[in-house]
Amino acid sequence: MPAVHIYDEHPPVKLDKRKPVSRPVPARVEGELVPVYVWDVVVRATHWAIVLSMIVLAITGVYLGRPFVSAEGPAREHFVTGYMKIVHAYAAIAFTLAVLSRIVWMFLGPRHSGWRQFIPTSKRRLREMVATFKFYIMLRPNPPQTRGHNPLAGATYVAVFGLYLVMIASGLALYSIGTRSYMHGFQFLLPLFHGAQMARWIHHVTMWLLIGFVVHHLFSALLTSRVERNGTIDSIFSGYKFLPKNLPEDDDKDVD
Repeated sequence: MPAVHIYDEHPPVKLDKRKPVSRPVPARVEGELVPVYVWDVVVRATHWAIVLSMIVLAITGVYLGRPFVSAEGPAREHFVTGYMKIVHAYAAIAFTLAVLSRIVWMFLGPRHSGWRQFIPTSKRRLREMVATFKFYIMLRPNPPQTRGHNPLAGATYVAVFGLYLVMIASGLALYSIGTRSYMHGFQFLLPLFHGAQMARWIHHVTMWLLIGFVVHHLFSALLTSRVERNGTIDSIFSGYKFLPKNLPEDDDKDVD
């Protein structure tokens, strides 16, 4: 892919430092931008597997919590809830495999996919985390440029993956009830959630927390894509972002 040059179409914005920034300002980028392969195929595949399985799990999970289809006659002719359980189970398998694969890839994958994208390991990343937070609360006109995840997003994803694991564990605990398959072996998880009823409540609440995160994630991605103008949204499909040629790696040593 060829390098490109981007010139700011907007005149420089004069900011009054005494007042908070009321709106995000497109980043002023001058010079050469080069395509950088940031998200490898494993990252993109697990990302979309998680997204699609979460959609199916949310829809079927809401139905299973409050079934609203009832019909008279033999159950074999009206097996809506049964089919919902089956779809929910297979979507849960896909979700679990995708989450676990992504966690393993944090330690086995390339630089931009590693765990340092999620846990800041340098003073520079900590400073950028603060700067990114100021951008989100409108105290800074644009966020610091990074190759992969910005440090605040990366730290947030640690919590999100924690919620993923809670969903998986509580789901396995609930599925172990009333089954004679190998899944019965996951009943040891029930005491960790203080029984089936609490496990079901935690499973339900965690689902809504993740739905809330998805809404925020979409808004943040659209906002940063509009401000940074580096192909953030496109990158999760192609793997490429357009970045300044000499932009340091996210986990490089501190730069003064």
